Amino acid sequence: MNLPTVPVEIADPINARVLAVSEDRIQGFQRDPLGEIARQSGVELSVVIERIQAMLQAGTIRRVRQTLLATNLAQGALVAWEVPQNKLDAAFDYMFQRDPFSGHVVTRSTDAATPGSQYKLWTTLKVPQGYSMTKHCEFLAKQTGALHFRLMPAKRLFALGVGHVRRRGMEPGSKADAPADVTEVTVATLNDLEWRILGTLKREFESVEIVPDIWRARAREAGVPLETFIEVAEDFNRRKIVGRFSTFLEHVKPLSTGERVTRFNALFHWAVPSGREIETGREVGRHHIMTHAYWREGGPEFRNVNIMGVAHGTDKELLLAHKTAIDEHLKQCSIPVSYTNVFWGGRSEIKPSEISPLAYCDWCRSVGLDPEQLRE
Repeated sequence: MNLPTVPVEIADPINARVLAVSEDRIQGFQRDPLGEIARQSGVELSVVIERIQAMLQAGTIRRVRQTLLATNLAQGALVAWEVPQNKLDAAFDYMFQRDPFSGHVVTRSTDAATPGSQYKLWTTLKVPQGYSMTKHCEFLAKQTGALHFRLMPAKRLFALGVGHVRRRGMEPGSKADAPADVTEVTVATLNDLEWRILGTLKREFESVEIVPDIWRARAREAGVPLETFIEVAEDFNRRKIVGRFSTFLEHVKPLSTGERVTRFNALFHWAVPSGREIETGREVGRHHIMTHAYWREGGPEFRNVNIMGVAHGTDKELLLAHKTAIDEHLKQCSIPVSYTNVFWGGRSEIKPSEISPLAYCDWCRSVGLDPEQLRE
């Protein structure tokens, strides 16, 4: 079958089966990730390859890549920016287009004036080891006219997996039988060979690269035998450096088919007593609707919230019903919540954050900065 005649809609039954697995079910590094998608979805490997190729070419899938647990490779934080309204769009464009270390770039708003609602621009930031996130943000603030910023590094992770297709139609309150696992945030050190292999491992795949023996060409690119490539990648797995092999769909913008994967992106905030952050995060993270859940300190700007999480959906009221179900669950767990809020996503762009120390030095020089001046 020629690719132009292959269905590329997410509503197509076979595509839905493939995407329900390929979005976030292929955890860690897999020697044969496409074969694993075929096994878990019950779709033949040749069809899996054909459908992913076609959806990638059509723009239904925006990227295919091996993700990294970048929090374990570089210092990272969620950053909230207070930017004057008349500079907001330009600041958004700068973060997305000109800072390779800012990943997710999202405008957010609240339904009413609440603590922190003046922070309308939100980004994720990764800065290589040895460099200062604060100094990096101070430079960005000067370039964009931001008045203030709040850095919120993750202290623990409880959920990380954006499976939009499999979450469609999910009932509020749907949750795992046990609390979510806790992922520690620790920074690993790599040698030159590991950085070289990591660089090829994480690069996005073109449609012609979606083939059964998917890592062979990447090993050749890294200049190592395939078995060496796989051994190092599997060691990354053990060290919790790699995340998942994933097909990424557009979060909010319409696809080329006219379909929307989601319409609403909600960042939930909870303030719970000091000492109960991990317990609370595990209870929030066990809810299937949560694509992300983490312990971050919001500080006085956000009324000292310390548990945050993200959920996506096509219906705002249904997302609020999911939030209410989580609130009720926390109450049943006897976890007091002194404050809670929802920040709704608006304009949104996503790109993988750069994490290479060499790339950071090159970027610094390209914008007239001495990399040594940005060290901690």
